[in-house]
Amino acid sequence: MNLNLPNILTILRLAAAPGVVLMFLYFARPYADWFALILFVLAAFTDFLDGYLARAWKQESKLGAMLDPIADKAMVIIALVVITGFSNMNPWILLPATLIIFREVFVSGLREFLGDTAGTLKVTNLAKWKTTAQMVAIAMLFASGAFEHYFGMQSRELSPEMVELAISGDGPDALGLWWKYQGMMVSWWGGIIMLWLAAVLTIVTGWDYFQKSRPYLRDTDT
Repeated sequence: MNLNLPNILTILRLAAAPGVVLMFLYFARPYADWFALILFVLAAFTDFLDGYLARAWKQESKLGAMLDPIADKAMVIIALVVITGFSNMNPWILLPATLIIFREVFVSGLREFLGDTAGTLKVTNLAKWKTTAQMVAIAMLFASGAFEHYFGMQSRELSPEMVELAISGDGPDALGLWWKYQGMMVSWWGGIIMLWLAAVLTIVTGWDYFQKSRPYLRDTDT
């Protein structure tokens, strides 16, 4: 195995996937949300960096080719499980997350079955956009969780009328509820839109891979 820098970055990204869960086990919210967001963004950046360095330095390897998609899928699936959990199984998140996880498992099974012919399922540009949409959505939803927790903690002792005046800008806002509420709503709806976009791209690319694999799934007459 060739442990060059691109491969080390890929291994670190793979290790960061369960690290997202550890943030919520060992830190209280909203710190856990921020730490998970930072860890996820750094790991997502290595997804671009390791591939770029491998091509630029001509250090592409079988180890990197094997680990890269595993690290991507582990990072996305584990993060989606965490987000689904702290959203209390919100259907706006649960449904697209289920579609994404189902597709990733399905395509991984196809690749395993195809074995040496799995090269027919090369990563397309649309699949790269799918991965980008997934990572942007997850990052925004982690940020939304942090804003929501801040907003909930600081508005707990206030009356509903005072909270309404603060977020509408018509009353005193010593706690900064207005910008916390805006951050919560923008990151929430932005994350939801990107997650549904990712789910659509996930299904489209999954169907494309299935169509490409169909010739290898036919039984031959004996």
